[in-house]
Amino acid sequence: FSVAAPQVRGKSAQDNIFAANNRAVALADKIGKDKVINGTVGSILDEDGNLVELEVVKEAYARLTPRQIIAYAPIQGYEKFLESCIDQCFGESRPDGYINACATPGGTGALHHAIHNYSADGDEVLITDWHWGAYDSLIDYPNRKVASFQFLTEDGHFHVDAFREKVEDILSRQKNIVIILNGVANNPTGYCMSVEEWQAVVDVLKHTVEGKDKNAVLIPDVAYLDYSGEKQECRRFFKVFGGLPKNILTIVAYTLSKGFTLYGQRQGAMIGITSDADVAKEFVDINQYASRATWSNCNSAAQNVMIDICSDSAKVARLDAERNKCFKLIGERAAIFMEEAKDAGVKFVPYISGFFITIPLEGAQKVCDCLEKDNVFLVPMKKGIRLAVCSVSKAKMKGLAAKLAAAIEAAGA
Repeated sequence: FSVAAPQVRGKSAQDNIFAANNRAVALADKIGKDKVINGTVGSILDEDGNLVELEVVKEAYARLTPRQIIAYAPIQGYEKFLESCIDQCFGESRPDGYINACATPGGTGALHHAIHNYSADGDEVLITDWHWGAYDSLIDYPNRKVASFQFLTEDGHFHVDAFREKVEDILSRQKNIVIILNGVANNPTGYCMSVEEWQAVVDVLKHTVEGKDKNAVLIPDVAYLDYSGEKQECRRFFKVFGGLPKNILTIVAYTLSKGFTLYGQRQGAMIGITSDADVAKEFVDINQYASRATWSNCNSAAQNVMIDICSDSAKVARLDAERNKCFKLIGERAAIFMEEAKDAGVKFVPYISGFFITIPLEGAQKVCDCLEKDNVFLVPMKKGIRLAVCSVSKAKMKGLAAKLAAAIEAAGA
């Protein structure tokens, strides 16, 4: 028996990432966290297994007044917060054009609005085959359809031909195409698209919509931007979004979750880049309206923390230094795994940077079940297993590839 409306009847959220993490935490509480390897958590943990909170962020929180914490923020977000998001996102590579932003609950809120407001009922929304699982429900919930293309070629580069083919196919049947492209320290693979590969994406879109009554909305999901490389170098690709035709809109899904270690505060922004003044105004109007109709306004405290830090160059320098320390630590952990994985014969998708490494295989659930018998918890996916290198210490990373190889053999995967 159901009282739900037809469009949501039978839907439920069963996140295997949180489920695996809950099992790992429960076992660690029982036998000690030193005896458990928890490679499920998409958050930075230190070498003792504690959640990392950047000190400059912690201090900024302590300075907040009660009003800065509890007062309602404007629907669009505080002006200084939005300016800070744009500056922090682009750095020295701010693209040419009209740039506006709206506050959202994390990067997920930006994806939600972009899908709802730029695709129509029944439209296909394009994503890569390797993607964060929540994309599927974000697209499915408002009655859109998931379409995907092969992210990487056999030799480990962005598959521009597969992208072109899918874009042309979808636009032959619908007016707008919305594309979510997590090409910066991709979750779950850790692959980073080059500036040239981002340019190839833009070139495909320009060619496909040129002279046609069609629109392309490209959403770079940059959740892991601050842990994807040297601060200015890893942002150079943003320049390719400048000066595009007015029927191509770029919406950057920006979040404070990782770069400011504010995961649970649910704060981010959607940043629109366009060459057209009307499109820029429309971007603010419709997304502000959508915010009022969903979550209303966002987290005042998190916005004020960012304002506090970004208004002081010395604090920004400290922020960069703390992030860089975490970036190096994650890289050292990843290097240990990759070196041992090669020795153990365990294949992995080309990793450049970011929180995760992926092992492509069939039978992921069976392998993870075998690993859990050895107190190792990873995330099974449709096409492989995700390892969170952001959360596994260097000490625990040593020997993990061998455990994984043994589990793959035991599971017959």
